[in-house]
Amino acid sequence: MEQIGKVIHYFDKAMVAVIRLNDKLSVGDIVKFIYADDEFVQKIESMEVERQAIQFGEAGEEVAVKVERKTHEGAKVFREEG
Repeated sequence: MEQIGKVIHYFDKAMVAVIRLNDKLSVGDIVKFIYADDEFVQKIESMEVERQAIQFGEAGEEVAVKVERKTHEGAKVFREEG
């Protein structure tokens, strides 16, 4: 498993995580969020940068993604091999 980023903000009501990427992330990728003992896997259904929909993000960018479960700032994000 390869770490592709880290959650730097989490908006509880909107269920949106902002991820600072250190590798490319695309809509359709399967990722795993890990924070302490809490982890979950989900498909990236949509992604935004500054409220503009994008299909992929590059290393160094901060992207907002809708999450299916609660996560936390500091959660590590890994690409799942599929």
